Amino acid sequence: MKKIFSLVVILVAFGASVSAVNSSDYTVFYKLNNETTFNSLVRYLDADYTQADQLKYVFSLTENKLKTALKADNGVAAEKALKFNLGNAKSILSDSQYKKYLTALNVTINREKETFIAENK
Repeated sequence: MKKIFSLVVILVAFGASVSAVNSSDYTVFYKLNNETTFNSLVRYLDADYTQADQLKYVFSLTENKLKTALKADNGVAAEKALKFNLGNAKSILSDSQYKKYLTALNVTINREKETFIAENK
């Protein structure tokens, strides 16, 4: 679990350190508020109603924090928003659900990076 969390943090930190804050590094967190994506994630995590409601609130706050950070081109604030999301998701979900959540994030981040690389060849 620590390895997965570390990988997410490293991927985002690497993307942020290459240049100014790149909003594409955080697109996965914007997608979490998409109703279809959110409902699919809740089903995948087998989250109950209370967990789903709490996650929806955390995802909304995360998106607001990211928008503010990216608007100000503040990489530190963007990283804090990422940590806010992961920390709160961990407190809402069971250990097995949180592992699934991290896996879903990693898969999405890797797909986006692969798509970006393929488009820029």
